[in-house]
Amino acid sequence: MKVQLALLPALLLFALTGKAQENLSLSDAIQKGLENNFQIKIAEARTDIAERNNDWAIAGKVPTINLTANSQNNYRNLSNPAGPLTAANTYTTGITPGIEASMILFDGYRVQITKEQLETQAELSESNQQLAVQNSIQAIINAYYNALVQQEQLDVLQEVLELSRDRVAYQEVRQEFGQSSTFDILQTQDAYLNDSTNYVLQINTYETAIRNLNLAMGIDDMGTSYTLTDTLSYAAEDYQLADLQQEMESNNVELRNEYINRELSSINTRLQEAAFKPTVQVNAGATYNVGISFGEQTLSFGPNETIQEIPQIAARTFQPFINFSASYPLYDGGARNIRLENARKEELIAQLNISDLKRTLNNQLANTLATYNTQKRLVEVTTSLVSNARRNLEIAEERFRGGLINSFDYRTIQVSYINASQQRLNAVFNLKNTETELIRLIGGLVR
Repeated sequence: MKVQLALLPALLLFALTGKAQENLSLSDAIQKGLENNFQIKIAEARTDIAERNNDWAIAGKVPTINLTANSQNNYRNLSNPAGPLTAANTYTTGITPGIEASMILFDGYRVQITKEQLETQAELSESNQQLAVQNSIQAIINAYYNALVQQEQLDVLQEVLELSRDRVAYQEVRQEFGQSSTFDILQTQDAYLNDSTNYVLQINTYETAIRNLNLAMGIDDMGTSYTLTDTLSYAAEDYQLADLQQEMESNNVELRNEYINRELSSINTRLQEAAFKPTVQVNAGATYNVGISFGEQTLSFGPNETIQEIPQIAARTFQPFINFSASYPLYDGGARNIRLENARKEELIAQLNISDLKRTLNNQLANTLATYNTQKRLVEVTTSLVSNARRNLEIAEERFRGGLINSFDYRTIQVSYINASQQRLNAVFNLKNTETELIRLIGGLVR
């Protein structure tokens, strides 16, 4: 039994140190995540598409120029018994190459409005990309600090495990001198085994946290292990609600998206209004036709009939042109009015979405700030609690060795230290998460 208890800490320690580890800071984790996140890559691709679409050619401002070519192949069979030309078989073939250009001179400013729409869509795509970056950063921060919390909790349990092991060794020495009973030995061994169980479970919790961190960073090998170099510092800043609300109004990514959507709705309304205006277009170009005819014909003059071959004749025609066209819509059954009214309703909906989101964000901000301030106090309280519990554990260790308290009292104090440490780590972790949420709400993660 002594050999098994002596080997147990080494086996548990090997479970963590058996894999090669690399140093990883929070900034390194964020950098890895931004490079590997698929949603960010998708958002980047969509931004590239929107930026390429933001062109006057897509909007329809530049003229279109086309090369054309048409071929003509005809066969003509004539039968006319009453005339001198009684029969003819004629073949005609030709080709007409040309160039045509078309340009809109006026269309109710639809081209300019469309270009503005494309610019706004590119802005929305860029904002969506920032939203993907923001979500990735927040997920990485939370995963990183969760791994830190589990690591520190593992350190606490390792410390307690070592104390329990020392107690077992101490009781075994006392038993050799007849100062400790079998019951005392069993109690200390039971505490040691319970601490070992908690330590094993915490190893699994820590490794799960590391896998979740790898997932947040977009690492394919979930078994990659790290030495986390940042610390769980709990020096928290003081925030004022009015200042946070002002920053949120200016920088919140979701709110910015709603403003852009409102602008897109306004642009769409102007596009529908342009449908009531005339369109003027110019078309210009030139064609060059080459046609060849050949065949045979029959001439009848009384009893005399002559068959003649029609020689190949090439006819050439060059025809430049420039044409203007104008159109004005008079009636379409009210379809344009319906589309215009729907566009105005969409514009109203976009404004209502902004008002609703502002109300929701202000409520989230106030609740998050209140939670943040509460958690700051909890960190202060639990830090003092851990300090007292540690000091109490040190005193209990001395008294236990002096025979002033029994193993039950010592174990109670030991468990209190574990619980106090867990409470402090949870408080620090919750504070970090809440502060990250505050920064997200004010748009501070992607500046």
